[in-house]
Amino acid sequence: MIEANEDAFEKFRKSKIDIVFNVAECLNGTSREAQIPAMLDMLKIPYTGSDPLTLTTCLDKARTKEVLSYYKIPTSKFLLVNSINELKNFNLEFPVIIKPLAEGSSKGIFNSSFINNINDLENNLSQLINDYKQPFLVEEFLPGREFTVALIGNDDELEVLPIIELNLNELPKELAPIYSYEAKWVVDTKENPLNIFSCPANISNNLEIQIKDIAKETFKVLRCKDWCRIDIRLDENDLPNVIEVNPLPGILPDPDDNSCFPKAARTAGMNYEEMINRVLFTAAKRYNLI
Repeated sequence: MIEANEDAFEKFRKSKIDIVFNVAECLNGTSREAQIPAMLDMLKIPYTGSDPLTLTTCLDKARTKEVLSYYKIPTSKFLLVNSINELKNFNLEFPVIIKPLAEGSSKGIFNSSFINNINDLENNLSQLINDYKQPFLVEEFLPGREFTVALIGNDDELEVLPIIELNLNELPKELAPIYSYEAKWVVDTKENPLNIFSCPANISNNLEIQIKDIAKETFKVLRCKDWCRIDIRLDENDLPNVIEVNPLPGILPDPDDNSCFPKAARTAGMNYEEMINRVLFTAAKRYNLI
């Protein structure tokens, strides 16, 4: 184990490492998930997962949506706001969701982030931009079902694991129909886990094909490698839209934790060790180590 801090570079440089299994998120800046892979690239040490460009792009939610839009992959209409003065050109339809530009694990996405009018939008954004010291994304709310899709592989061997549905209508009535910080970290505990996940999702063959196709295309255009988890939500016409891309997915090992990538892997017949090794050998093959 090597901690992802300022001492990591020298430890990598002095160690005889065949390949690194990268789960490092680091601490500072929008580039934080790219910092360890950049060190490893400089030292010509192979590692699992995506490269610095993809990791930085996907942590920047607005840049991700710009790439998706360029490739005509459906994603909700959005506005990037650095200050409330930029709301003068607001042209989205309510309700909207607001989220910090470069955070993960629902950080900065609260129950109050589901907003129905311009006054609440201005008041919330003013406070949150000040608190988080970063721009915020304002997105039109997609009213349909929500899914998350785990993928392992590369190119023609890219495999979509069983799709997970987040049954947000099962959330406590006081919570908005989004997977907010409160839903993920306050209401959902190991002692009293939220029973909102279905894997495999109960969906039609046609919808399953649509979701798998959009997940694979997203993986491709953002140049993801080895593995990824992609969040998808249906719009008012039941068409899948990409809402977030996670090229460095969370992988809590305890089945009692609602960690979606391991949940999909277990449904596919892999235990935790097999899932880890599957990702590892996918990367090793990409580097021609096996």
